[in-house]
Amino acid sequence: MKVALSMVSALLLLLVSLPASGQSPDTTVTSGDKSAILREYDQAIDEVAEHAMRSVVQIEVTGFGKPESKEDEEDPTAMQRQRVIGSGVIVDPDGYIVTNNHVVTGALRIRVIVAPTTVELITGHTQLANPQRVYEAKLIGTNRYADLAVIKIEAHDLPAIVLPEAFHVRLGQTVIAIGSPQGLDHTITKGIISAVGRQPELDRPMVYVQTDAPINPGNSGGPLIDRDGNLIGINTFIYSSGGGSEGLGFAIPEPVVRFVYHELKANGFVPSVSIGAHAQAISPDLAAGLKLPQDHGVIFSDVDAGGPAANAGIKAGDLVEKIDGVPIDSFPKYTAFLYVHQRGAPLRVEILRGGKPVTLSVNPVDSLPMVDSLSDLTNPKKDLIPSLGIFVIDLNDFIAAALPGLRSKRGVVVAGVLAGEPATLATLEVGDVVRSLNGRELNSSEELRQQLANFKPGESVALEVERQGVLQYVAFEVE
Repeated sequence: MKVALSMVSALLLLLVSLPASGQSPDTTVTSGDKSAILREYDQAIDEVAEHAMRSVVQIEVTGFGKPESKEDEEDPTAMQRQRVIGSGVIVDPDGYIVTNNHVVTGALRIRVIVAPTTVELITGHTQLANPQRVYEAKLIGTNRYADLAVIKIEAHDLPAIVLPEAFHVRLGQTVIAIGSPQGLDHTITKGIISAVGRQPELDRPMVYVQTDAPINPGNSGGPLIDRDGNLIGINTFIYSSGGGSEGLGFAIPEPVVRFVYHELKANGFVPSVSIGAHAQAISPDLAAGLKLPQDHGVIFSDVDAGGPAANAGIKAGDLVEKIDGVPIDSFPKYTAFLYVHQRGAPLRVEILRGGKPVTLSVNPVDSLPMVDSLSDLTNPKKDLIPSLGIFVIDLNDFIAAALPGLRSKRGVVVAGVLAGEPATLATLEVGDVVRSLNGRELNSSEELRQQLANFKPGESVALEVERQGVLQYVAFEVE
């Protein structure tokens, strides 16, 4: 199955025919030899792809997603009704599937299509009508930061791709991408690893594997595999000026996939953690200005008073040497190891302070959600208020901590707004806390839903809303 071994065997075939030392080598390669080399190479790719594609599924999602029109894209919290086709990878024979978060975001219904595929055409003997099995899938959990999600279907003994503990990817090695571009399931493309540890957005420390294997819309959530059939990552996005593949594809590395999968399977979410310290990359200018002993790596620029890092003894100006025994030579690596650190366990941080090594133990804490990520906490099936065109969640201490200066102790929080819906004339915004309806206090989204059900078209509604610390009324007529 291994391409490398196949190529080595072909090379040995040529070496055994070389003349003795001192004679001019005959470098002629016959057409038969060339054909054999190509045949071995093709067969190796065929076997790897055919084995891996059995674990790849097509995912159809109906629900709500980010608007595609220019008029609505300025509002990052708006959502509209959509139908999405993506891909997924079976990672557990009992029906657990990994895909991209953006494939299933806002899903009301998720269907998974499992089907064999035709792998060769033979005159008179090719079966093209492959039977499909269609399953209704349950959303187990999502994580927007890594753009990963786990869904589950009720099936057993499914072919699954293994998530290995050991991970090794090398620049230039051959890779295969499998997915459903434009809904064409089990489409295979081939390329190489163009870059490892690529960080496309400097202000977002997520790191990807870059490939030139053609990836198009619909490949999202599908696997990128190596020549041995090992999972390298989950294909997630492309850089494109025209919407199609331009040889700039990016996959979420397997270690991140493995970590997020286990967290979502166990908990339904991946807790964001913080140590209460702010770090940044060391540049040559920064090193020269502060007379640092190195012109690369990571430095703590600030430490929150009373936070985990401060309590552990970390100070501004400390240089990060290692985390959990792993050398930290860049800011992306620092954030990556914070992200995949085992939840609930202390973080072993080795720093350099005044030229002397110091080892400290830090206990990370769960970090608070951001206002623009409140929609990640909603379930479209139960949290949509259709008559208002909003998604809501009940106010609790955890949500309240994400809304600085909040005065309300009760109410319903607007977590998402539908785009292009007439009901949005209610002019509610993400982060609003709906406190009362026509003077009646609200304590839960269920109360809001029940009270709205009693209104008839043409009747007036006045909501008391807290918005950015100010109480105001939002009035509208029921349609």
